[in-house]
Amino acid sequence: MANQKHLTLDDRHTIESMLKAKSYFREIGQALDKDPSTISKEIRSHLLFRRVGGMHVNYNACALRFSCLKNHLCITCHSERKYSLCKRCSMCNAFCKDFQAQPCSKLLKPPYVCNGCNQRLSCSLEKRLYSAKDAQKEYTQVLSESRTGITLSEAEIRHLDELVSPLIRQKQSPHHICVTNLDSIMVSERTIYRMIDSRIITAMNIDLPRKVRFSARKQTVHMKVDKACRINRDYKCYTSFMEEHPDTPVTQLDSVEGKKGGKVLLTIHFVKAEMMLAFLRDHNDSQSVIDIFEHLYTLFGHETFQNLFRVCLADNGSEFSNPKAIEFNALGIQRTRMFYCNPSAPYQKGSAERNHEFIRYFIPKCTDFEPYTLTDIKLMMDHINSYRRESLGNKSPYEMFKFLYGNEVLDLLECHLIPPQEVTLNSSIFHKEVQS
Repeated sequence: MANQKHLTLDDRHTIESMLKAKSYFREIGQALDKDPSTISKEIRSHLLFRRVGGMHVNYNACALRFSCLKNHLCITCHSERKYSLCKRCSMCNAFCKDFQAQPCSKLLKPPYVCNGCNQRLSCSLEKRLYSAKDAQKEYTQVLSESRTGITLSEAEIRHLDELVSPLIRQKQSPHHICVTNLDSIMVSERTIYRMIDSRIITAMNIDLPRKVRFSARKQTVHMKVDKACRINRDYKCYTSFMEEHPDTPVTQLDSVEGKKGGKVLLTIHFVKAEMMLAFLRDHNDSQSVIDIFEHLYTLFGHETFQNLFRVCLADNGSEFSNPKAIEFNALGIQRTRMFYCNPSAPYQKGSAERNHEFIRYFIPKCTDFEPYTLTDIKLMMDHINSYRRESLGNKSPYEMFKFLYGNEVLDLLECHLIPPQEVTLNSSIFHKEVQS
């Protein structure tokens, strides 16, 4: 087994066809001149999860599905077909409080997938499949992302910033810093220049004695915490998930910048209610986003948080590049699902982008957020969320959100309804607040 080359698309098609023929890992390895452990890792690394049910059977993974006689779990039935029993509906598991998940015991041992299972067409449990085409796509995406950007954690970046930036302001060159701090700086001189160019550390090009004499090169540097964050979370996966769960509420995440390098707003937009929350952050990094979600999770508790944040759709900004820290709590329990828009496609979360226009009525583009406090931002959002919309039947987002989730959630968020005659969509509200 001396073949150390990467698997090709043809190799993956061979794996897929031999899995369908119920071949063992040893037989697949012999056919591809690979070790059986390589085949095992390949399959488990590229699993596809599908909740599609079977022939004439909807998805249902409840252990009580055969004996359950419950009906009308939803006050308003979400299904186009009005089933007499809820177990026949694909939304049953999501709404039933007595749901008991039943994993398939066959998936706990090789081959870990349903490709060659005889009961696949009649099974209503979640399917795990291996697809050569999708596996190749994931492989090329990871290979591409692993060769871009700067592979450092935020803690490492903070350590470098504290060490390097003061020395640069003392007019020391990156070369001198690297030579005299070999044991403390574990990156190359070129990496420090790239971090300065992309403003990942606080030192700037103007602090370099010679760098400012030359015109800047056009280059794009992407700093992501998890370079593989988009795998199984891209917009295609989002649309597939929403086709399977059409009634799932969506929350759109975005950032609103003021002055470059200054404070930033994190906006959380609830699409169904057109309600938007905004949180002021000192820096546009992923840790500040994680801190806000941890605060909201502690504030609401697990059940309410899940009801509010079933699905989150964000753009490709580096502040959203640590999805696992948002999706899972400290105990590893999933609390939401993260998906990403396609690059340069803000229209895919157009509801949030339209609502940002209201924020610009108060704070124009390129305006520094430094003078504003969290109280100012909350007051601004109260006026925006109290503004009535024709799309909501002439109701305000505040009223629609209260109807969907209740007044207790609004009280926890410290949101207030502004009387219709007092709604103001300009910066004069800040002056009024100061005078009062």
